[in-house]
Amino acid sequence: MKGLGTFDTRVRSYLHFCRAEKGLSPNSVDAYRRDLTQLAAYVQDTPLPAISLDILRAFLDHLRRARVANRTIARKVTTLRGFFGFLLEEGDISTDPAELLKTPKPAASLPKYLDSGSLDHLLESSDQDSPNGIRNRAMLDLLYAAGLRVSELIKLRVSDFDDSQGVLRVIGKGDKQRLIPVGREALASVERYRAESRPQLLKGRVSPYLFVTGRGQAMSRQGFWKLLRARARAAGMFKKISPHVLRHTFATHLLEGGADLRSVQAMLGHADIGTTQIYTHVMRSRLKQTVEQHHPRAARNSQAAPPTKIGGAKSV
Repeated sequence: MKGLGTFDTRVRSYLHFCRAEKGLSPNSVDAYRRDLTQLAAYVQDTPLPAISLDILRAFLDHLRRARVANRTIARKVTTLRGFFGFLLEEGDISTDPAELLKTPKPAASLPKYLDSGSLDHLLESSDQDSPNGIRNRAMLDLLYAAGLRVSELIKLRVSDFDDSQGVLRVIGKGDKQRLIPVGREALASVERYRAESRPQLLKGRVSPYLFVTGRGQAMSRQGFWKLLRARARAAGMFKKISPHVLRHTFATHLLEGGADLRSVQAMLGHADIGTTQIYTHVMRSRLKQTVEQHHPRAARNSQAAPPTKIGGAKSV
């Protein structure tokens, strides 16, 4: 072993294994690369066989002191386990120092979402006259109407959109396909984009992708984040807003409207319904807030007098 040179070489081999053998997405592989680069900077010239459990624990403690969130540290633990497990299988190390690492429990947090008024402001903030503005409105409408991940949105192909049936075909995580019904407003928005804006952006060029830039290329993740932030500022939303907020909004609004949990699970593409159940907590939290804000006696509940007796019985 020759320190960092060998470390870098083995990282490249592991990332290739993740892509070719495990079939992980480019985003997952990039996350693993960042995690392992961070570890390499921490251990410096320490040879791979000399990296111990204590060193890995010290690395994680270093991240905690830097106020890295538990959820992020938990992902890094997964990266370390995968990497050192790979090295053990390959015979590069004799023992796995990451085997006994404990995964920190992430703090419970409810997903952020927009109320109907804020959503309308965001959607209406798009310029409705320029080719880019028409495209941006169509992307926002479809992101909310179908509850898509941003990676799914930018990879949509023209052939994935069946406007006659009002159905969208989406290839999600693990290359799993799902069909999502799309509402009339989003359908009309996408149809206007396809008829008016997309030909102007392509300028005679050909692209299989539904949403394209002025260069005739598919919209990138970074490009969509940039336009979303611009639209949020135009709508007067100065807090951070991400594409996933619209996905959370889609799910929350469906459940509030009476949709059953299994249907929402299918449209979101969740493998485990437990992932979808977080939105029921959002609804409970909102109901509690509504009662506290609007019930005339809610604010005094904590100071309420004991139940009074009527005819010798407790009033309930």
